[in-house]
Amino acid sequence: MRVVTICGSLRIKEIMMKEAIRLEILGNVVLTPVYPLKNGVSYKDEEVEILNKMHKEKIKLSDEIFVINKDGYIGDATKREIEFAKLLDKTITYYE
Repeated sequence: MRVVTICGSLRIKEIMMKEAIRLEILGNVVLTPVYPLKNGVSYKDEEVEILNKMHKEKIKLSDEIFVINKDGYIGDATKREIEFAKLLDKTITYYE
């Protein structure tokens, strides 16, 4: 059993959610970002800071991060998460 954190743009949260299910069915414990309840939800700056901090904590707890990079897209925040995972010597796997 491995602990896997999903990383990627929330613009493709449907893929992230499907991959979370697939990875759990394979026997992994999956940690995901917090998904907005509906499109257009905006968080206060301090809430975004807390959510980003908690996502880093998820990466710390993980054995691996699974990067959703649909069509090769990796945004700046995800690039920072990848670099953070590398610093922690985590396995990094990509969707595409």
